[in-house]
Amino acid sequence: MSAGRWGAGFSAVGRFVSEVEAAAVSNGSLKPGYVLAGDEIFLLDRCRDAVLKAFVPSDLRDFCLSDLDLSSTPIFEVLDRAQTPSLMAPFQVIFVRNVRQLYTRGAKKDEFAALDRYFRSPNPQALLIFIADFLRIPTDTRRMELEDKGRFERLQETLGEHCGMVELARVGDEDAMRWATSTAQSADSKLDPDAARELVDALGSDMMLIASELEKLLLYTSGRGRITLGDVETMVLAAKQRSLYELTDAISSRNTAKALALLNGLLNSSDAGEDAAIGHLYMLARTFRQMLVILEKNVRDSRAIWQALWQGFRMPPFAADDLIRQARRYKSRRDLTRALRLIARADLELRSSPPDKRLVLERLVYDLASEPKPTLPAWASTQLSFES
Repeated sequence: MSAGRWGAGFSAVGRFVSEVEAAAVSNGSLKPGYVLAGDEIFLLDRCRDAVLKAFVPSDLRDFCLSDLDLSSTPIFEVLDRAQTPSLMAPFQVIFVRNVRQLYTRGAKKDEFAALDRYFRSPNPQALLIFIADFLRIPTDTRRMELEDKGRFERLQETLGEHCGMVELARVGDEDAMRWATSTAQSADSKLDPDAARELVDALGSDMMLIASELEKLLLYTSGRGRITLGDVETMVLAAKQRSLYELTDAISSRNTAKALALLNGLLNSSDAGEDAAIGHLYMLARTFRQMLVILEKNVRDSRAIWQALWQGFRMPPFAADDLIRQARRYKSRRDLTRALRLIARADLELRSSPPDKRLVLERLVYDLASEPKPTLPAWASTQLSFES
């Protein structure tokens, strides 16, 4: 993996992996510690896999590998373990998580003094890997947010004085497409360019998801040797969901004609046709519930959305900004609860085996996209009943 072809994240990982492999093969130069900085889990896993392959034999794993967490294990105990030679293995690897504990309130002078003493005379038979996944490094590192930039500089001034710094920057669209194409090729399959673009766009350049979905696609197209756009649209759920978010966008914009046209396209493109109505209704209900939470918690950017929505109730990364924008079109919680009531009513109707399921969905979308009729206060409706 040449540094010239890839973005910052892949390039940094490529250099680190090369350094680790060289040290394992020919006793090349290896620093006593490294800091894996950034929250790109896919790249973090690549670094970890390279270290395990180079220095952790499977039969000695229990004796030479440690995974420690600073929230439960003091740094003094970590350093004591690194300094003490293993009786059962010639080399030991220690991964240290929750590094942000070193940078919480308090000077932590004793902790950093202990680190300084260790690295002045480190154990050559031990490797410390600090995982600093509490900061986000964007694809273009020059656009790092001020808070994350301050955290990164603090890491450089402390651990970076003794350890190698590996910047796990977020993977950009082009790198993600290039990786997917290259991975498919190594599996004797061709990933069409438009298929690669749809895969990356649908999953918001989330490399863990891309790797998982690509594995499914390779199994699905096994023997054919080619992955097409149609394969991605068939197998990747997020690609299917894209048209649903276009539908909710039209609904929240009160564009009735466009919403009905999108619903028609959604039903026509579905393999199950009208029989997929319950599935479409479920996704509509889920999306409107997500918008209700977004509105209630006053979510304004995609970073905050992952805190507002719990695991298992989140949308694909590509839809986060769109859904925030759609939710903010509704004036109050009442508007969204009205939509959920309409969906619940349609759900009851669909489960009662109506003669035309398409008509039920069309009426629902029409009602959702229409401005709600103003309701009279109780005293006014009582007065009207008396007058009549």
